[in-house]
Amino acid sequence: MIYVLRRVGQAVLVLALAYTVAYVLLAALPGDAVLARFGSPELGLTPAQLQEIRESLGYDRPLVERYLSSVASALQGDLGYSVQTGTPVADMIAEALPSTLVLAVLSIVVAVFVAVTIAFTATFGAGRWLRRLFRALPPLFVSLPVFWIGIVLMQIFSFQLGLIPAIGASDAQALVLPVATIAIPIAAPLAQVLMRSIDEVREQPFVAVVRARGASTSWLLWRHVARNALLPTLTMAGLLFGELVGGAVVSETVFGRYGIGHITVQAVQNRDAPVLLAVVVIATITFVAVNLVVDLLYPVLDPRLRRSAPRAAVQVGGSR
Repeated sequence: MIYVLRRVGQAVLVLALAYTVAYVLLAALPGDAVLARFGSPELGLTPAQLQEIRESLGYDRPLVERYLSSVASALQGDLGYSVQTGTPVADMIAEALPSTLVLAVLSIVVAVFVAVTIAFTATFGAGRWLRRLFRALPPLFVSLPVFWIGIVLMQIFSFQLGLIPAIGASDAQALVLPVATIAIPIAAPLAQVLMRSIDEVREQPFVAVVRARGASTSWLLWRHVARNALLPTLTMAGLLFGELVGGAVVSETVFGRYGIGHITVQAVQNRDAPVLLAVVVIATITFVAVNLVVDLLYPVLDPRLRRSAPRAAVQVGGSR
């Protein structure tokens, strides 16, 4: 219980720090959203009118006062209003988030499947040439830019082969290429970590003992090697899940999907600080929540961690 409370406290601290740093950095940017939205000479607004708009939005108040007001509103679920459209930011996030979540979850599932396939084929595949080929795939995948992957996949599967329509695709078809675009670079580090873990676990003495007792390779693989090797991979998957927002920005832009990535691009172009701050909060919450779940799953997957916690508590109590 103490471990859970400590991890939750750390998660809250990370979220608070991320919110503060993002707010300060956005406030330090030159210019503001009022000028970006209303400063065009075509609108014919005078400096006095621009100042009135700035005052109505609270941009004339001191930074600390604006920050505290923003925190108080955010804790109540009020993320402010988009300066560009006047729409409540919470409504924009609620509309865009489901699409991005579906894309992110499917991408991480496909990435894990690809990584496991690559790692186990590279380790246990029939033939040295096949193992060498699959061991060369992760360095290749990790070096490919996300936008380049998306453009190439669209060129091949939409324009050359005509398998997935570029325009008018169904909901399921529209997910295939964006998911592949994000999953390929994410699968690379997962496969590398998994291959390294498998190699290390195979060298452990207990593997030789189990094999000497007549265990088959497949039984040994799934009952012993896989379970121990998946723990570091689980940590890496949690860390990479937090990067899916960045991948969504590129993927949704390339494939014209509406989601968090799309509104992020629009907010950057228009210096829409409330929207950008909300995106940072959503990304941080997702990253912290996923890694918190991963940390809490570790004792469940590895009994040694459950046994070590009471001993550590006894040692701490005895040192007093």
